[in-house]
Amino acid sequence: MAEQGRRYVALDFGAESGRTIVGRITDDVLEIEPVHRYPNTPVRMGGTLYWDFARQYGDILAGMRKAAADGPVHSVSVDTWGVDYGYIDARGRLIGNPVHYRDTRHETMPEEAFKVVPREDIYMATGIQFMSINTLFQLLSEVRAEDPILEQAETLLMMPDLFNHFLCGVDVCEYTEATTGQTVDPWTKDWARPLLDKLGIPTNFLPEIVQPGTELGPLLNEVADATGCTGARVVAGASHDTPSAVAAIPLAGPSTAYISSGTWSLVGLEVTEPVVTKAALAANLTNEGGYGGTITLLKNCMGLWLVQQSRKALWPGDDAPSYEEICDLAETGEQWTAFVDPDDQRFLWPGDMPTRIREYCEETGQPVPFETATLFRVIFESLALKYNWVVEQASAATGQAIDRIHIVGGGSQNELLCQMTANASKREVVAGPVEATAIGNIAIQAIASGELKDLAEARQLIAHSFPMKTYEPKGYFWREAQERFAKLMEKDS
Repeated sequence: MAEQGRRYVALDFGAESGRTIVGRITDDVLEIEPVHRYPNTPVRMGGTLYWDFARQYGDILAGMRKAAADGPVHSVSVDTWGVDYGYIDARGRLIGNPVHYRDTRHETMPEEAFKVVPREDIYMATGIQFMSINTLFQLLSEVRAEDPILEQAETLLMMPDLFNHFLCGVDVCEYTEATTGQTVDPWTKDWARPLLDKLGIPTNFLPEIVQPGTELGPLLNEVADATGCTGARVVAGASHDTPSAVAAIPLAGPSTAYISSGTWSLVGLEVTEPVVTKAALAANLTNEGGYGGTITLLKNCMGLWLVQQSRKALWPGDDAPSYEEICDLAETGEQWTAFVDPDDQRFLWPGDMPTRIREYCEETGQPVPFETATLFRVIFESLALKYNWVVEQASAATGQAIDRIHIVGGGSQNELLCQMTANASKREVVAGPVEATAIGNIAIQAIASGELKDLAEARQLIAHSFPMKTYEPKGYFWREAQERFAKLMEKDS
């Protein structure tokens, strides 16, 4: 009979969908089983874009019930994207619905912040990439609007921590998630209170920051009763999905870069100390907290969002082609017609992405991709070139030569993008595992429980538990494309 370990539940929220995945170690192999999937769609009400929090919490409970139906659950852990948060009042109740980062309320806040604190000073205090969506700028928008929620709030909780509040009643902010918002000091690993004070952002509602892998305690009785997960514990894992995914990468040393590829593409290196320098600032690199004392030095790139939104705009009904069919279509498009910077601000918001891409090409003096196949080829080529651009910047900022790129997440299944990334970077690309975020989430729970010793052992286990595919660079004719893309990036900066 196979030796089966404890059952761990990953509650993983992606930008398009959420999933409940059960994991356990059986005969020295990590096995995972998705038991619940559901859409994760924000809701627009009264001109504001919100998280659909109550429904999402309901899906968490539904997933836990399905997990418990097949056997005892040892622990659960929530992960999702960064920067978003909600408020709890003095009685422990949710105040309003958390605002979604793709809302436009904070669009102009970076410029407002720079009027008070110079850009370089903000970076040196936090080490985080400048994006208007950052928690820092969302909070500043509430301050500038004199939002009454700031007076009502007893506690601010990042989104995974907000779910944990209702699962186990413990109010803390987990370190990796907290760092995403540009509100944490990268050396003290505590809130950057002097910076927040200068910007007039209240700090009285900021809770204790805990390290990833911290066991918070048992489920509330009402949650245990509703789900059947009696005896289960809540673990604050690496609750930002990127360090969870990075924890699942069997990195082959410091010469390997990673891409956590999905709606967003997180491109970077794993380092042991913050890299908060003028070179890192110039490259707009971010120093997010990682698991086990590491730093995920990376850049947030727009990723497959451009494909998702273009697909939605071109095929608004139920007859949209699959993403695999879109890749096949893109392969028939004209090569190197035009390129876009995926991180141009205009691409951040939901809407008519094909029109925005065409307008960008026209404004930058490039041929306009009117053909659908060519439009998608422009997107994929631009993503591959942007990945290479960021890898080169990270290499320059750290002085570390990079000879391999490891892609995980849903985008690791995209063979066209993986091959283009190998071609554009002239580096070997290793793809997989697909469910890296959930796998990393589960691995950290297993470490917290004592079933695994440390991250090194977890990565060794992951390496022989899941299939991976290697792409070698083909066609050494991307130099012209790289040069054109570099000029475009210089123009944008």
